[in-house]
Amino acid sequence: MSSMAAFDQIKIGLKMVDFKVQQRRYRTSEKTVVSTTYGPIKGVKRKSIYGQSYFSFERIPFAKPPVGELRYRAPQPPEIWTEVKSCTSQGPKPLQKHFVFEMTDGSEDCLYLNVYTKNLYPNKPMPVMVWIYGGGFQFGEASRECYSPDYLLREDVVVISINYRLGPLGFLCLEDPEFDVPGNAGLKDQVLALRWVKANCSRFGGDSNNITIFGDSAGSASVHYMMITEQTRGLFHKAICMSGNTLSPWAVTPQRNWPYRLAVQAGYTGEATEREVWEFLKNAKGSDIIKANGELCIDEEKKERIGFSFGPVIEPYETSHCVVPTKPIIMMRTAWSNSIPLILGGVSNEGLLLYSETKSNPKCLNELGDCRYVVPIELNLDRDSELCKDYGEQLRQCYYGDKTPSLDTLHEYLQMVSHEYFWFPIYRTVLSRLEHASSAPTYLYRFDFDSKHFNHLRILSCGKKVRGTCHGDDLSYLFYNSLARKLKNHTREYKCIERLVGLWTHFATYGNPNYDPEQSELWEPVSASAVEKHQLKCLNISDDLKIIDVPELRKLMVWESFFKRDELL
Repeated sequence: MSSMAAFDQIKIGLKMVDFKVQQRRYRTSEKTVVSTTYGPIKGVKRKSIYGQSYFSFERIPFAKPPVGELRYRAPQPPEIWTEVKSCTSQGPKPLQKHFVFEMTDGSEDCLYLNVYTKNLYPNKPMPVMVWIYGGGFQFGEASRECYSPDYLLREDVVVISINYRLGPLGFLCLEDPEFDVPGNAGLKDQVLALRWVKANCSRFGGDSNNITIFGDSAGSASVHYMMITEQTRGLFHKAICMSGNTLSPWAVTPQRNWPYRLAVQAGYTGEATEREVWEFLKNAKGSDIIKANGELCIDEEKKERIGFSFGPVIEPYETSHCVVPTKPIIMMRTAWSNSIPLILGGVSNEGLLLYSETKSNPKCLNELGDCRYVVPIELNLDRDSELCKDYGEQLRQCYYGDKTPSLDTLHEYLQMVSHEYFWFPIYRTVLSRLEHASSAPTYLYRFDFDSKHFNHLRILSCGKKVRGTCHGDDLSYLFYNSLARKLKNHTREYKCIERLVGLWTHFATYGNPNYDPEQSELWEPVSASAVEKHQLKCLNISDDLKIIDVPELRKLMVWESFFKRDELL
């Protein structure tokens, strides 16, 4: 987003200001106090954009501030308090580079969560939906500006959103156990937040035995990590993965001496020993660390599809707080969550997220035809080997045919990226669930709703002339946000909100997403017998709900052919 025109940045800034003014109007003077396991908190009654009243509890601490000796390390539970803590306004976002503007934003003291509920004392406890935001593990926040609960709270659910640390502050990994920084602090924040939810959601009208976690992009990969780590066993009961999982190539970060390189970029001039690097990074200014992180990946690493220097890792040694002890594909085989229902899927044109970046980068365009570097790094193939060249040529033929890769074939390239980063990992996860979680339902969807003015991520990424459904566009149909406006209930977009909210909340309530008794086609879990016949159906979410054959399947099977079965599943 940093290449966005200054005029567009100003427009977004004005929308954010307008949103804050609007949100102040929706706040009432009515307060209420709830006791939690750590102490009493005070919330405030708010109104949604459609006039629905609900109680809002924001900036609830679920961990000690991760500063000083806790920087980069696993989070610790907060201290107990006795005085009523005011939780009537939003907390800070995690320290990060702003997604739109060129500045460092947020705070290291960020481990807070928000609870939104219509009814503190319902006749029957309500299902709980816990949102984990995306942003490539580099950006994101649990805020109403991005994820206001207005649409979801039209149904009888409790909505909770959680913060977690990002970038190097959340994912620095050191090899030496002496420093107790094995990585994945950001994922461990999520674990601790889920423990808080399990212990406290009943105090807000929620059902502690009916918790669903859901997320998009890196938040979706986070949901999947929460599904396969033993740290979360029993903390939730259903999951929804939207456009991402642990098999996505960006969801596991290979080690490339990142801590030393980060320190050097931040001004370090010493030796490349972990102890000296650790001492420097422990004491460096947080803003300097974030700024340094933006320049670490070199061109060759980008060519190898390494997008971020700090994200989830396979931890180098086991600890009591270890989340990822081995490869995710191995963890999936025996995961405790193989017994719980799952919705997963993506949008029809995920790759549009990279439209402007790719179009404006001649070097990238010149490399579009070299598909060796698109071959999954997981296969551990030498890029110059004959086998890798053969796989690359198969991918080139699959997506370009006889065309010469160029700006004219940009959409073919973006489709390949869409499959590489999102749809093939989704497909593998479906196959894994059929193999190892056959007793639990797995529902596959494809979001394909195209709006000229309400697909906000596509407009941000591609401008107003490009059409299609971009990575993240579905979020505008689950959450009200600063880029949205109030819709009239006869519009296509409003109807799409009703559909998506209906599916997701019904699933959270009953474990079955089929919410409309008049729906012409039943959304069934994926079928092992159908997949064996190379058939795969999904729910296509557009101007209506239709069960269709997955359009991407033929190309996904090309990727599948590169793997041996024990590597694939």
